[in-house]
Amino acid sequence: MIILSILFFITAILYSSVGFGGGSTYLALLLIWDIPYYIFPIIALFCNIIVVTGNSINYVRAGNHNFKLLIPFLIGSIPLAFIGGTLIVKKEIFEILLFLVLSIAGLLLLINNKSYEDKNIIIKKLHLFVSILIGSVLGLISGIVGIGGGIFLSPILFLLKADKPKNIVTTASLFILINSIFGVLGQLTKENILNEIILYWPLFLTVLIGGLFGNYLNLKIFSNRILALITSLLVIFVAIRMAFKIFI
Repeated sequence: MIILSILFFITAILYSSVGFGGGSTYLALLLIWDIPYYIFPIIALFCNIIVVTGNSINYVRAGNHNFKLLIPFLIGSIPLAFIGGTLIVKKEIFEILLFLVLSIAGLLLLINNKSYEDKNIIIKKLHLFVSILIGSVLGLISGIVGIGGGIFLSPILFLLKADKPKNIVTTASLFILINSIFGVLGQLTKENILNEIILYWPLFLTVLIGGLFGNYLNLKIFSNRILALITSLLVIFVAIRMAFKIFI
């Protein structure tokens, strides 16, 4: 637990410095440490909330936000994040779903990591139905697996050229925060889940300290592009490891 807590601490510092929660990295680390699968989602979601809260507030105060862009995604994601959190999924199905999520997320970040530093964006307006649909899918996945959804939403918004980079980062950060809150509320409906997560308090404490540290110092240890590359390589590595476990 000590080594895992240290890795969570480092993850929180890095992600808080660029406005993301780190849910996919927490999930990857939990998988490597053989933590019971059913506790994955609520641990990762709690960590997301702890890490992105401060950044979300700071970004909004700085004026780097576009609520018109964010709200349609939330309309779709909020109810389905809660529903996803309430679902009890068999281990085999959860592992396959987590494998798919990590694989797609890793590849998406790896292919599209250049977008994180592309400032020459011609903004295009998204159709309301498309935004709600994307939010719904990401919300359901978030509630079931335990990611905040930012790892998907941010590259999607860049690909669709939905807004300026700073506004996209804020949108993704707020999406992670709100999605994670409703995912946690859904997870808490499960029997004895609260008693289970108390045992992992060191992870939450280290993430809190790491998140505050990274947020306070505004550390840019890695650029968004480099962090996206590191995250993609880690989650792809874990996805490959999962593939051997599931299919071989």
